[in-house]
Amino acid sequence: MTNKTIHNFHIPVMGLAYTIDTPIRVAHYGISSVISIIDDDLIERMRELYSRKFNFNYTAISVKADDYRSRRITAYLDMMDEIVNRNFIGFKKELSTTRETLLKFIEMLPSHSFLRKELKRFSSLKSIGSELKHFLDQHFFPGSIDVNIMTKVDKENFKNKKKLPVIHNDAHASLRGFAKSQLSSSVVFSAGMNPKLYSYIEEFEDFYPDANSYIKKKIILKVSDFRSAMIQGNFLAKKGLWVSEYRIESGLNCGGHAFATEGILLGTVLSEFKHRRSELLDSAYDLFKKALQSKSRPIPKDAPELKITVQGGVGTSEEHEFLLSNYQLNSIGWGSPFLLVPEATSVDIDTRMLLQKSSGDDFYLSDISPLGIEFNTIKGTTNEAIRQLRDANGRSGSSCPKKLLALHKGYSAQGLCTASSKYQKLKLNELSDQSYTMTDDKVVRNREKIIQKACLCVGLANATYLEHNMEIKGEQQGVVICPGPNLAYFDQVLSLAEMVQHIYGYRNVISKQRSHLFINELRMYIDYYKHKAPEKNIEMSLSDQKKWQNFKQNIFTGIAYYEKLFNGKHQTLDEVKAIKKEFEFILTSDRLCKS
Repeated sequence: MTNKTIHNFHIPVMGLAYTIDTPIRVAHYGISSVISIIDDDLIERMRELYSRKFNFNYTAISVKADDYRSRRITAYLDMMDEIVNRNFIGFKKELSTTRETLLKFIEMLPSHSFLRKELKRFSSLKSIGSELKHFLDQHFFPGSIDVNIMTKVDKENFKNKKKLPVIHNDAHASLRGFAKSQLSSSVVFSAGMNPKLYSYIEEFEDFYPDANSYIKKKIILKVSDFRSAMIQGNFLAKKGLWVSEYRIESGLNCGGHAFATEGILLGTVLSEFKHRRSELLDSAYDLFKKALQSKSRPIPKDAPELKITVQGGVGTSEEHEFLLSNYQLNSIGWGSPFLLVPEATSVDIDTRMLLQKSSGDDFYLSDISPLGIEFNTIKGTTNEAIRQLRDANGRSGSSCPKKLLALHKGYSAQGLCTASSKYQKLKLNELSDQSYTMTDDKVVRNREKIIQKACLCVGLANATYLEHNMEIKGEQQGVVICPGPNLAYFDQVLSLAEMVQHIYGYRNVISKQRSHLFINELRMYIDYYKHKAPEKNIEMSLSDQKKWQNFKQNIFTGIAYYEKLFNGKHQTLDEVKAIKKEFEFILTSDRLCKS
């Protein structure tokens, strides 16, 4: 059977909106990408926009309609599929009729790929017409339109103050919207396990193998360690659901929310997946077969394909090839660098300029997310300026128009977002009542913790509205952008061809000196420890003591692995040894606790 994968990289989801229409932009080149399907309001507005551009009939799906959230998502995904297919047919025709287009496309393909080799042969022929068209029909396929659901963004919904059934929770409705679409692609579940949501997958036929072992809708789990992958994969396998891909992400060297591991470094995670891959597959396949049998469903003779991919901090073609070959991976995710590619992502001009000129010190882990999870962002955003101005005028918080993150139940059964003005007013009043028991410095710190939360629902969508010249309704929020720190090494706006050629080593677009991605991440974990580890004069609970002891041990385990991995590569090995000395000094210093 022909391998339908054209490229060995993919574009991961970025924010709510930065990849919201990326498949329309790049899928006809064979590039797979992921869109977020959590914001149905954004999705409905994008459907209206592209319906006009491509002359589709558009009928609005009102918030008053039954199951409007799910229906909006289905409608957008179906329209996107139609557009991608239309673009793909047009591009194939252009490849078979225009030699210049063919030659440019060849330079966007992996160097050792069968498709590149054969297209180069065709390009040398005098005539490239019907024979090439037939070849493309057999061997060239569009990139996948995959979707992302943050499992914990599963707010309960109400109608007339009465709580709706769990299937109308936000993540559940998003899943249903994807499941009912005509797409043959994958859903990426991120942010950990949601048993109720995972169980809901059982309701949809497309997630099960048919009589020919074909699975129309596949499951991808974003994970940061092997144990999590095994637990989640087996949980789903017991329901007759197969995980087709484990997408490993760096704990800190990534965009968006950062889910820091307990000092477990990316290299050691990848090594464990490499050596225990068959264990992951075999344990799930046994459970998978038993579950399918109990449901009287077709059982694949062999285990379905299991892919292992990675993303987070990759910046050079050498790193790209090293990861693929050394860890036997199927694909590498390139995220944040594509924020500087207007052909691929939806970013307004001013924000793209901010990304282009920013240096390493401008990228930082913030506490602006209402989810209470550290969030990668950058200094100088318009959202930051607006929040500061609002606070200076004695007003904090957002009007919270979308309520996607209204998950805090402390003050309301229907939930409040911690970035909302309503929530912040309540917390600030509490702080005022308690302030007599605190020092002035502590009051200031606690106040800052309250007011620093940003309205991500609006802020992460505004860049798309600005780029497409769409009206931004409601209260001014500016733009929130969530690049990974690796973007500091990219300082120019690039064409899609230039970015892809950089990935495959045909050109280099980085002019700054750069350490290996494993070294960059290791430094981030050392810095994380320095800023997060409790100080000696604070009494720690036994669980905290154990946590930080494990953190330190895992870092040393990772360092030992890197010393062995980079043996003979003197510059990189010297960096590892220098970081090890730095970490040992930190552990023996008076400022930080020792265990």
